[in-house]
Amino acid sequence: MTPDKQVTDAVFQLSPRITLLPIRHASGDVAQEVREHLLREKVDCIAVPLPPSVEEPVEAAIANLPHIQIVLIPERQESTTTYSYIPVDPCQPIIMGIRVAMNEDIARAYIDREVSIYEPSTYFTADPYVIKHVSLAAYATAMLPSLPAPTPGTQRWQRIAWMAFRLHELELYYESVLCVCSLEDWPWIRASYQNRAPYELPDTQEARPESFRIQSDSLYFVLGELPFVTELYETRRIEARDDRHLSINSIKELLLETRVNWLRTWQDDSAQESNWVTPQLLQMFLQYVRNLSLLNHRLTPDLYTLVLAAKQLAGDEFALTLLDTAKQYRFQDAEVLPWAQPAISVGLGEVQFPDGVVAKASNRLAGQLLEWKSLSLRPAPPKRKKRDWAYQWNPFGQCSWPPEDNKIESFTAHVRQQAKSLLGAELAKAEKFTTSMRDGIDLRETLRHSITSRSQHLEIYVKDIPPARGTLEVIVFLFETPADREKFSWQATWYAEHQEESTLCFFATPFLENMVGPGIGQSQYGGTMFLFPPRPIPDIWTDPELDFTRSLEERLLAGACRHSHEPHVALVSPIPPKARWRQIAKRFGRKLIPIPLNRFSGQTINRLRQFHVLNGHDIRSFASQFIRE
Repeated sequence: MTPDKQVTDAVFQLSPRITLLPIRHASGDVAQEVREHLLREKVDCIAVPLPPSVEEPVEAAIANLPHIQIVLIPERQESTTTYSYIPVDPCQPIIMGIRVAMNEDIARAYIDREVSIYEPSTYFTADPYVIKHVSLAAYATAMLPSLPAPTPGTQRWQRIAWMAFRLHELELYYESVLCVCSLEDWPWIRASYQNRAPYELPDTQEARPESFRIQSDSLYFVLGELPFVTELYETRRIEARDDRHLSINSIKELLLETRVNWLRTWQDDSAQESNWVTPQLLQMFLQYVRNLSLLNHRLTPDLYTLVLAAKQLAGDEFALTLLDTAKQYRFQDAEVLPWAQPAISVGLGEVQFPDGVVAKASNRLAGQLLEWKSLSLRPAPPKRKKRDWAYQWNPFGQCSWPPEDNKIESFTAHVRQQAKSLLGAELAKAEKFTTSMRDGIDLRETLRHSITSRSQHLEIYVKDIPPARGTLEVIVFLFETPADREKFSWQATWYAEHQEESTLCFFATPFLENMVGPGIGQSQYGGTMFLFPPRPIPDIWTDPELDFTRSLEERLLAGACRHSHEPHVALVSPIPPKARWRQIAKRFGRKLIPIPLNRFSGQTINRLRQFHVLNGHDIRSFASQFIRE
C-alpha cells in the first residue's frame, strides 16, 4: 500500500465498510477522480447526496446522455411554486458516479433527506485542478479551515444527520459502500456518523420530480464546465481517448476552433490580407489568460477571462466568435430523444417554461458561485433592423467618422516616410572606400569585387545613399486584386474638410448593405488613393480622359498618376506592380514605388479598411455608441 493510499484510507474511512469521497460539484477534474475510484476500487454500493424521489428521472436522464436534461423538483412556497433542479451533467461528479455505477452494475443509494423547500448554500473552494498534482485527501484536508460548519437545527444540519443515519443502514447490507458527498459536508457527516446524531424524518414530497430538455442557448447556466469543454469530455468518452488534462487542453482546442470559425467569415471579406491571428498571437493570448487567472486566484480560466483576453488581443469580432464557440454543445441538437417534449430555458436562479412562465429555481449541484460581469462587445445588429436603417437613409447627407480619418491619415504619413526611404535606396550607389565610410560598408559589392579582382589586397566598398528629394503627394492602396466590380460597386471621390486631411478617391463595398446603426453604414475599401496636401481634383470615376483603363485598379492608378505633381507615386498592394500598371504610370510620366501589403500587420490593414459613412454631421454626436473601434 502506498503512503498516499494510507493517508486516503485514514482520512476518508468511516468504518471497515464505508468510505467517504468528498467532491466539489460542477468540476470535470473531480468527476474524473470519482470515475477512477469506482473503476479502481471494489465497491458494492455507491451512496449519493440526492433524495430518493429523483432516482427514476435522474437515471432515465443519464441513460439519454450525451443529450443533457435537468430534473425539476417542485416546491410549494406560500402562493407561488418554486423549483430546485438537478442538472444531469456528465461533468458533475455525482452524475459521473451514478453513470459509472449503472454501467458497472453497482447498486445506487439516494441518501439525502426529502425537503419541502431546498435551501441552497454556497462556499468558496480552491480550483480543483490542483488535484492533478496533489491527492484528493490533501485537497480536502487543506480546505477544512475554510469550510462553514452547519448551524444546529437548520436544514443543512438535518440533512447531514439523516445521511449519516442512512449510511448506518447501508452498512448492514453491503460490504463496501462508497459515499460521494459534498466537500462542504463531509467532516460533519463523519462526526454525525461517529456520534450517532439524532435525526428527523424526511418531509412529505407532494409533487413528483420531472425531467426536461434544455434549450441549447441556456446550457451555459446549467453545466459545470463550458458547453464546449463538456462536449470534448463526451467526445473523448465516445472515442475512448484520454481526458486526464482536458480541463487545460480544452482551452487550446477552444482557441483553435474559434480561430477556424473566425477565419471562415473573415476570409470571405479579407481574402488577400495576412491573417493576424497567428501562432505568436495565440501564444500571447494563452500567457495573458494565465496571468489573468492567477490574478483571480484561479488555475483554470473562466469564460469572462477568455473573452476579455480575446477582445484585447484580437478585437470584438474574435471575442464574439470565441463566446459563441464556447457556448456550443452539438450533442444537444444532434441527439433525438424518444419524445417531443418542448425544451425549457434556464438562467441564473430561474427557469422559463415553454408557455412563458418564469419561476425561481435553485441548483442542488451548484459549483463555484457565479456572478454577472460586464464587458463591452458590440455584436452585429439583426438583419431586420439593418434594413429599417437603410430605408431611413437621406441620400443628400454624407460624411466620414473623424476618429477613423485621424487613424488612416496617421498611417498614410507613416507609409510616405517608408516610401521616401525606399526612393533613396533606389538611388544608392557603391564606391571604393577612400577616406569616408559614407552610409556604411556594402558587403555585397565588397565580396563581389574580392572574387573578380586580381589584387592581393581586399578592396572595401561603401554605400552612398543620396538624400531623397521632393515629396510624395500620392499614395495608392490596393487591398484586393483583381477587384470584383460587383463587390466594390461604390466608387467615389471625397474632398478634405480641412488641411490635415487628404483628398480621397476610392472604390468600396456599398455601405447601405451593412448598416450598423441609425444613419451609420459600414463599408470596406477595395482600393484608395490619398492626395496630400489636399486640393480639388475632377472625379476620377467620371473623368473621360481615364476611360482607356480596363479595371478599377487601373483607373485608380491612372487617376493617381494624372493628378500627382511629383514624379513618384507610392503603391501598396498585395502583388508586385503589373506591366500594365507601369505602362499607365509611364504614360503620365510617373514612376511607381512598390511597397508590399504584407509589410504591415493584417490586423492593422483590416481595421483601416473598415470605415463608416455617416448620414450627416449630426450623426457624429452618437456614432461612437454603434461603431466598434
